[in-house]
Amino acid sequence: MSENGGRSDRPERRVIADAVAARKRAQAVSGLRGWARPGSLPPRSGNGAATGSGATSRHANRPGGEAGAPVGAREALPPGVEACDICGIALPENHRHLLHLVERRIICSCEPCWGMRGGEGDYRPVGTRTVWLPELDLPDEVWAGFQIPIGLAFFMHSTVTACIVAMYPSPAGATESELHFDSWERVCELNPVLRELEPDVEGLIVNRLSDPPVYAIAPIDRCYGLVGAIKATWEGISGGAGVDKAVTRFFDDLRTAAVPA
Repeated sequence: MSENGGRSDRPERRVIADAVAARKRAQAVSGLRGWARPGSLPPRSGNGAATGSGATSRHANRPGGEAGAPVGAREALPPGVEACDICGIALPENHRHLLHLVERRIICSCEPCWGMRGGEGDYRPVGTRTVWLPELDLPDEVWAGFQIPIGLAFFMHSTVTACIVAMYPSPAGATESELHFDSWERVCELNPVLRELEPDVEGLIVNRLSDPPVYAIAPIDRCYGLVGAIKATWEGISGGAGVDKAVTRFFDDLRTAAVPA
């Protein structure tokens, strides 16, 4: 006890409080990582919105929406029908997405909510362009400097963290790594097209497992689609043949939707 009769601020209490705060931050950042479940390799439409089961699946166990949409409205929808995360109305398969900047979480949206909330506060419409970059120059020594353990990753400029964030797939979802400015600046010097990468809502997707390596700029929800495809098809310790097929299918679809740089 302290002299005034209050309980002292013991070191173990501060350790527990710090651990709780760190856990809360981790939960906020990981919101987008659980976006996809098995079967979530969404094809793309011309406007950049994901279609199919990819966006639907991440809400399978969520009764309410991003902005508190009524639970009853969601329960009244037929099975398998996606709902707007903001207002709760039914969505077509080909629907819009918003990005929550702080949580880096995809928000499924109807057209009215997309129009009203896009660009408001922490919300941004996801990117719309897919650009194939067959001439991108990424030397082995530069790639090694990123210290990414696999040859698949995507890179985005986060305005919240004010740095380039690299994300690579794993059986559990997306693993994040913040890059040193000098490393990314070297890539931009070699490839000026990357200076046009739109912050938060676009990413550079890299596949160095293929020969030759594959590079493309894509909307951020599409980038997370790669993570979801791997998570959905991973089997055993090494991933299995399903992962290879999912990655091949993903980049085939990406190239079909892309335009040249």
